[in-house]
Amino acid sequence: MFKDASEVISFIKENDIKMVDVRFTDLPGTQQHFSLPAITINTGMFEDGLGFDGSSVRGFQVINESDMLVFPDPTSAFVDPTLEVSTLVMVCDIKDPITGETYSRDPRNIAKKAEAFLKESGIADTCYMGPEAEFFLFTDAKYASTPNFAMFSVDSDEAWWNTSTGFTGKQIQPKRGYFPVPPADTVQDVRSKIVLAMMDIGINVEVHHHEVATAGQCEIDMRFDTLVKMADSLMNYKYLVKAVAAKLGYTATFMPKPIFGDNGSGMHTHQSLWKEGTPLFFDENGAYSNLSDMARYYIGGLLAHAPALLAFAAPTTNSYRRLVPGFEAPVNLVYSQRNRSAACRIPVYSNSPKAKRVEFRCPDPSCNPYLSFAAMLMAGIDGIINKIDPGAPTDVDLYELSPEELAEIKSVPGSLPESLAALAADNEFLMRGGVFTPDVISTYIDYKMTEEVIPVQMRPTPHEYLLYFDI
Repeated sequence: MFKDASEVISFIKENDIKMVDVRFTDLPGTQQHFSLPAITINTGMFEDGLGFDGSSVRGFQVINESDMLVFPDPTSAFVDPTLEVSTLVMVCDIKDPITGETYSRDPRNIAKKAEAFLKESGIADTCYMGPEAEFFLFTDAKYASTPNFAMFSVDSDEAWWNTSTGFTGKQIQPKRGYFPVPPADTVQDVRSKIVLAMMDIGINVEVHHHEVATAGQCEIDMRFDTLVKMADSLMNYKYLVKAVAAKLGYTATFMPKPIFGDNGSGMHTHQSLWKEGTPLFFDENGAYSNLSDMARYYIGGLLAHAPALLAFAAPTTNSYRRLVPGFEAPVNLVYSQRNRSAACRIPVYSNSPKAKRVEFRCPDPSCNPYLSFAAMLMAGIDGIINKIDPGAPTDVDLYELSPEELAEIKSVPGSLPESLAALAADNEFLMRGGVFTPDVISTYIDYKMTEEVIPVQMRPTPHEYLLYFDI
């Protein structure tokens, strides 16, 4: 870990670093970058910033106001373990070159403002996030969408549909991937190499394993960290998964639902608030699962604002192929200490006050973590400020309830347009402290509708041909 620019510059010189790569994240959540020869790096780059064209980045500037500046964060620096040329990477913040102000649509800036607002509120001084991002490792992937042709094809040696190919390993049947040993688990070494690359750059990894689905579904869990640091780590995690997989002949995707008939990829997000080193979600006298009143109100905020939150936390049309009622997806807006069909779960693996946390199970790894984490924190804060009661916990098996009983339980939105409409109607809680701004909300909704929702709505799918072509 580097403390300041001078330490970064000294490291570059002492370790013969050839390139410096500066990275930032666009509004939808894709990392962008450009590189500079390391010999050109000086303190001025950190003080004055580096220019780039903001109009060419999704969700950023219009063309007549395109000039923007990135400011590398020296504390985020690491040597990229996947590149042949020695390259030091730094995450950047974005500012306006005219006003010098932080850019309202910079996702990392929004996450920083959420952390600052938490401290200013006096409720707590630290928010910890612990996402469990799942992904698939395919040996082959093809897709196309033209006016007269649409298809996708993904494959994996371990997939159940390859039992007729004579593969010498043991194929994994649907929903049987949690978690057999190799050779059925064909990607053990791939995950291990990804983990080693993550550890090389300072990410604390707790565990890795095969996930429930066939065809190479995986999970690597990082140790929880503060909100902005964890968002940085998650972006680096996704980068390393893809980079290492590509070197080994695989292609990785964080798409929530890439295959039909098996589990999708979620990103259950554990979260807790602390103040002066003391965990605030634990109460030994708590009536349910040793939860403090603050924790219950935080859950109340998550559940109350869940429809709007999902615009950030489950932000793609594909997200709602995963969030389907009647399956294992967490679509029910209730909380429980062990029930994985609930939107909020209270893990009970440990009785330690430090381990008391809330797991919000609706998010998926297609999200922009800076926006998603910030929005979840702001919903929780709103629940605490307004003492939103989450109601009684739901510990029964929701899939065994009668239709009448199930009808009483609210569900998450069933599509991205529904979530975007909820965000348009319910966003005041995000505006507290200027964390989110009206231009961020409107730009985000407009981008999602014009670039994702409407194009998907307008295109026939192969399955529709199967259903309707011979009408």
